[in-house]
Amino acid sequence: MEIISESAATAIINAPIDSINLSEWLFNLKSHEYQACSKGHIAAGNSISTDGKRMSINVEQVADTLLVQHYIEETGEKDYCKVISNSDSFSPFGRTKLGIIWEIKVEKHTDKNSQFTNIVKVLMTDEFSSLLKTAGILDLTPVKTSMTQNVTAHNQEETPLFAKDIEIKALSGVWKNNN
Repeated sequence: MEIISESAATAIINAPIDSINLSEWLFNLKSHEYQACSKGHIAAGNSISTDGKRMSINVEQVADTLLVQHYIEETGEKDYCKVISNSDSFSPFGRTKLGIIWEIKVEKHTDKNSQFTNIVKVLMTDEFSSLLKTAGILDLTPVKTSMTQNVTAHNQEETPLFAKDIEIKALSGVWKNNN
């Protein structure tokens, strides 16, 4: 599938890398914790996919689009997670599906802190392409530009707050037995 928008943002986590467990963070994130990380975050939960993989379920508003995301674990490690969703998207153009890849990773920065990276990629789906054609939108350039601006603004808001939530949990020792 074609990538129609991509954004990456970074933030420092003031905790050593060996105290962090992104997999545990992502798949145990409480709704109120998720809501605290962006004004566009509405709800979060977790489940198991039909093939037994962990899922992170998120509902968020990005600009004028409401997204219901069903992120299925592709990679779930302490320092790197990649999840993929065939997300429900509700925008002024109507309801459709968007492919979304969400990657989070942490790398050692110093002995006492780590760099967190949050990457979001939005993928074209047949459903979204059809919706745009029905709306008479044949030139994707303005759609891609607008979507990238909106995703980037959202990512820049949530990334430092995700990092802070991870930092609090890492320093509390909540993952001590999971590392």
